[in-house]
Amino acid sequence: MTIKTYTVNGVATIEIARPEKKNAITQAMYQAMADALRAADADKAARAVLITGQPGIFTSGNDLEDFMAGPVRGEEAPTFQFMHALTDCGKPVVAAVTGAAIGIGTTMLLHCDLVFVADDARLAMPFVGLGLVPEFASSVLVPQLMGNRRAAEKLLLGDPFTAEQAVECGIANRVLPAGEVVNHARRIAERFNTLAPGAVRDSKRLIREPQREAVKAAITREAQIFGARLRSPEAMEAFQAFFQKRAPDFSKFD
Repeated sequence: MTIKTYTVNGVATIEIARPEKKNAITQAMYQAMADALRAADADKAARAVLITGQPGIFTSGNDLEDFMAGPVRGEEAPTFQFMHALTDCGKPVVAAVTGAAIGIGTTMLLHCDLVFVADDARLAMPFVGLGLVPEFASSVLVPQLMGNRRAAEKLLLGDPFTAEQAVECGIANRVLPAGEVVNHARRIAERFNTLAPGAVRDSKRLIREPQREAVKAAITREAQIFGARLRSPEAMEAFQAFFQKRAPDFSKFD
C-alpha cells in the first residue's frame, strides 16, 4: 500500500507511504489520493482532511519512471483528478510536512488551507531544471504569495527553500520540530470537530472563490504547455541525465 487512508476523531488522513522510493508519487497513487479526497468530502464523519508523508520525507515528487512509462494525457489523468479533487474539496485541508517536499510536494501545499512544516523541511519546485514548466497553478499562486522576484528564484532557478522561508513567503503557517509536526497538525485538524461545519465550508468557499477561476484556468494552461514540454528534447535530456546520475547538458539548445 502506497497511500494509506483512515478517519479517526473526525480527521480523514491521507498518508503518502512509499519511503523506499522517497514517497515518489505514481499515477496509481494520484488516483488513490483523488478518490480519498472525494470520499472525505462526502463523509459526514470527517470534518477535516490531513495530508502527510513519512518521517523525514513528505514526497520527492513524481516517480519519473512511472511518469515516462505512462505520460499524463488530458485532464482526466489521475494527476489532474488529484489536482481538481484538492482544489474542489469543501472541507478544510491541513498538511504536515517533514523532510523533502519536491515539485508536487510543494505545489499541493498552495491548495491546502493550513500547512505546518518541520524544521528539517526542504521545499523546491525544480520544473525548469527538468525541461518542464510550473504546474498546479503555481505560476499564478507563487507570484501572488511572494512577488515576482522571489517567485523567479523558486520557479525559474528552482532554488530550494527552508521551512522558515516557507512561512515567511506565506506557503506555511508555522515551523515545528520534526517529531511534533504531525501531531500538531492533527490537533489543529481536530479543532474543526467543535466548529460549525456549514460555516466552515462557506467561509472556505469565500476565501477561495475570488481566485477560483484563475486557478482552474492556470491548471489547464500549464497542463497544455507541460504536456508539450514532456515531449521536448530538453525534457528528454533532463530525464536521461536523472537516470544516468549526471547533470543535464542544455548547451546545445537555444
